[in-house]
Amino acid sequence: MAFTSRQLERVIKGFASHRRLDILMLLQKTPELSVEEVADKLSIGYVNASDHIRKMAQAGLVIKRSDSKAVRHKLTPRAKVILSFCKTLE
Repeated sequence: MAFTSRQLERVIKGFASHRRLDILMLLQKTPELSVEEVADKLSIGYVNASDHIRKMAQAGLVIKRSDSKAVRHKLTPRAKVILSFCKTLE
């Protein structure tokens, strides 16, 4: 699928933050975390973590799944490709 420049901008903004990259790397290592668990593991506020995850979901980087007590999050294939790309920049 070819992206328009506006769609590509949304994807790039979805990971263009050190905090969002931290969240993506955490979810790569430990999928199916809730917002509360992400916030705890990264020592950030719940609202901050929730906002970042929402923006990453809008960019197609995170999938949300409801369980009985919380919403769980995991990476999409697009996010995995982005993390692989980021490793080539090191």
